[in-house]
Amino acid sequence: MPVSCPLPVPFVTLWSRFPSIGEIMTLPWLLPLFVLALGYLLGSIPFGLVLTRLTGAGDLRQIGSGNIGATNVLRTGRKGLAAATLLLDLLKGAVAVLIGAALIEGGGPMAGAMAFIGHCYPVWLRFAGGKGVATMMGVVTALHWPAGCIFAAVWLGALFGTRWSSVGGMAAAVSAPIALWFMGRIDLVPVTLALTLILLWRHRANIARLMQGTEPKIGAAKE
Repeated sequence: MPVSCPLPVPFVTLWSRFPSIGEIMTLPWLLPLFVLALGYLLGSIPFGLVLTRLTGAGDLRQIGSGNIGATNVLRTGRKGLAAATLLLDLLKGAVAVLIGAALIEGGGPMAGAMAFIGHCYPVWLRFAGGKGVATMMGVVTALHWPAGCIFAAVWLGALFGTRWSSVGGMAAAVSAPIALWFMGRIDLVPVTLALTLILLWRHRANIARLMQGTEPKIGAAKE
């Protein structure tokens, strides 16, 4: 018959202070953390890189600007592939917002912001991701679709008006917090303003070339 060996009282007291598995799973910070992680993981899927590899179009990081976004995919000469990349990058931002909103109150902006960060800084690519225009459009559209419509209109207008992809993306990003402000969605202004600042930072090389007059337009070899 096995003999029980009681644990020392100090050890029992210390052990009792640790939460059980059930308590850990119900901790108030766990679900928000899950929403943030899920948003980041969704956003970090490099659809442009995956699609170009699957279709034999080459390693996108060795083409044009080396960016993983739709503009650089277009430089492969595969317009359908570029359109698919644009759509998937947009959808991953929107899906992250919708899932986050369904899981927790206020989870939409949280998950959307992390999806955008995941796209720009994916861990799988050593944090060298895209510039976030399509993903931000998906996030903004899912958060407040009228602002998403303005984002798209400004983006397309500036893109075709100047033929500079970077100008279209930056102009659209700047329009998002402004549009939300005038639409009375002040609660969404801080998160979209933060995304806009990150997007502008990701375009800093484009801004420098625009100031120097060396920024190539759509169809050129380098963005």
